[in-house]
Amino acid sequence: MTGEQHTGFFASVEEVSARLAEVGYLASTAVATTVFLADRLGKPLLVEGPAGVGKTELAKAVAAVAGARLVRLQCYEGVDESRALYEWNHAKQLLRITAGREESWQEAKADIFSEEFLLPRPLLTAIRGTEPTVLLVDETDKADVEVEGLLLEVLSDFQVTVPELGTITAERRPFVVLTSNATRELSEALRRRCLFLHLDFPDEELECRIVRSRVPQLDRALTESVVKVIGALRAMELRKAPSVAETIDWARTLLALGADSLDDAVVRDSLGVILKHQEDLRRAVEKLTLASA
Repeated sequence: MTGEQHTGFFASVEEVSARLAEVGYLASTAVATTVFLADRLGKPLLVEGPAGVGKTELAKAVAAVAGARLVRLQCYEGVDESRALYEWNHAKQLLRITAGREESWQEAKADIFSEEFLLPRPLLTAIRGTEPTVLLVDETDKADVEVEGLLLEVLSDFQVTVPELGTITAERRPFVVLTSNATRELSEALRRRCLFLHLDFPDEELECRIVRSRVPQLDRALTESVVKVIGALRAMELRKAPSVAETIDWARTLLALGADSLDDAVVRDSLGVILKHQEDLRRAVEKLTLASA
């Protein structure tokens, strides 16, 4: 694959913004521009920022508007090459060997290391795909350095070598999104291969627009109050700041409760929708003031 080949999902930055908005993802100009360039240049997109700002949702939104298959590699401590790339179906191989007792090892080996016994994992699945594909490598910073090295190899040439089968090269380069919560510093080599996008919590105006797009039945004034309280909570030293998704959940909760304003009782009774740790709940109850809401 050459550097000029790209997925061709979008024709312009404006199209990125418009089409993402159609599926409820309101992108800033900076986000839309970076997505467009990643698509046009065929380069992986590294999206970094705190948990809950919409990094994973961005990949899902791109797949949705492009009509592409979403292939997701969820990283975690201990994920290895067999979980990320491919492994062999050992149980099926053993059955095949048992069934062919009269064969020589060379005959059995040629059979059991064939396509029929291969179990492709996300990276190989995305490389081999012939249809439009978005490859999401989620929470890359949670993977070990060895997996990061594997990503470097795969994303450099968009090809994978299976010793028993040969080299498999992408017929159609996937749109690649890597996300990171920055819990571990990623290597400079991996960063060089990617376009970089930092996502933070949206400003008050944008978050109001997001909530109104997802919960249009909620009164505008109450929507603004919700977003102001969420902003106050994020300014506190919480173990887990409320995500944008939790802001939307809270708005839906208030709608379900029939609340027409945010008073102490409503906030206290529904804080568990947006805060998930007891120490955060206690700190919020102690420090939160509703005067600005």
